[in-house]
Amino acid sequence: MATSGRIRWTTVTLDCADAEALARFYAALVRWEITARDGAGWVQASDPHGGVGLNFQAEPSYEPPTWPEQTGRQAKMIHFELLVDDLGAAVDQVVRSGGREAPHQPPDRDPTRLRVMLDPAGHPFCLFVDGE
Repeated sequence: MATSGRIRWTTVTLDCADAEALARFYAALVRWEITARDGAGWVQASDPHGGVGLNFQAEPSYEPPTWPEQTGRQAKMIHFELLVDDLGAAVDQVVRSGGREAPHQPPDRDPTRLRVMLDPAGHPFCLFVDGE
């Protein structure tokens, strides 16, 4: 079987209504740098230590996902898992940065170890502390 070259994962792109606002939120939250923008609704944030980065793409028809999922409503298709040292401090940082705690928290998860948050565009993501 012939190979056609290397395939390398470089970024994940999040659709949103306001790419600049969402890029600022995540860059501040994880202390990354905004490294590129096209001036027309696309912004890139990169980890200064390398690895997979994030792109943010403004879409005029963007609809935030519904959390928890509901039949017939826009569902989440991806979410981030962010490891934190101090869950309470991380929740506060998300809120100060423009995100919010999701009103629904999974009843089968320990709230002292995991919290579902929503970014400014409504994407859910999880903050969690290691179980060790």
